[in-house]
Amino acid sequence: MSTTVSRCLVVGSGSIARRHIANLRQLLPRAEVACVSASGRSIPLGETAATICLTSFDEALAWQPELAVVASPAPLHLDHAVALLETGIAVLIEKPLSDSLSRYGALATRLEPWRDRIEVAYNLRFLSSCRRMRMLLHENVVGRLHSVHIDLGQYLPDWRPGSDYRRNVSANRSLGGGVLLELSHEFDYLTHLFGRFDRVFCVIGQSDLLEIDVEDRADILLTRADGLVAQLHMDFLQRKATRRCKVIGEHGNLLWDLVANSITLETSFREEVLFSEPDVDRNAMYLELLSGFIDLAQGRAAPRITYEDGLAVLAMVDAMRQSAKTGLPVQLSSVSQ
Repeated sequence: MSTTVSRCLVVGSGSIARRHIANLRQLLPRAEVACVSASGRSIPLGETAATICLTSFDEALAWQPELAVVASPAPLHLDHAVALLETGIAVLIEKPLSDSLSRYGALATRLEPWRDRIEVAYNLRFLSSCRRMRMLLHENVVGRLHSVHIDLGQYLPDWRPGSDYRRNVSANRSLGGGVLLELSHEFDYLTHLFGRFDRVFCVIGQSDLLEIDVEDRADILLTRADGLVAQLHMDFLQRKATRRCKVIGEHGNLLWDLVANSITLETSFREEVLFSEPDVDRNAMYLELLSGFIDLAQGRAAPRITYEDGLAVLAMVDAMRQSAKTGLPVQLSSVSQ
């Protein structure tokens, strides 16, 4: 990749930060890639693929990177992003944009001028089966859509074997954990494929089986004026990893299995596999995400997954929390429109 970028910063040192560091090294082999811990801890150079480990966020700003990936815990995303943006540095913000609309609201006026320098890391948009799914929907393969059913779950202790899951971001409220934020990729691809919804009803639960202080399951119903309904179930409890989306249309159903990376068409008389790429390199979607962000940072491209997209997901999550608290449907906020 031809580029003049010479300094890249990754804020954070968790698993997704380490992936971004390794991918930046691959895409920009001549660049220096610095890492700084969000917690302020000292990072041994060999812990990540970074060429430099900085000791504080202030030192990272003084280092003057040309682009930055913000992969700190969600409650810190916007604080780190604003500080970088106001020194002229483009930022890729790991999902979700923040942990709440109220935290966004406190920084909204400082973020707004930089919206064209922000991209949000909802990488599932670059999965090959997601691209094919969008094409099939555009081609109206199953006709008018009636409903969408999403089922997503995996047993949280199995996510990162070898580490105590109770100490990870996913399991801690103070770090922005819980299924609604941690699994918000589904909210992004739902709106990416089907558009925005008007109202939401949500029930969340905390089973106590995992000894964590966040919700470990959620059931969600989204509706809108044209009659399309979306039902989502997500959890940290399923012993077999499941990630599926079923679309029911007037001429048949589309079954999208994100784990198998396949799409099947069901009709009254047959089943036909329309797409199957089980051996896809999952890192390819992260590389494509970063490659486009590098173009954005250099002024060659506009954001593909925009600040507004990230804000729309955050508005959905806040409305879901409100619905779960009140037991009533909630009109989705217009803040993200």
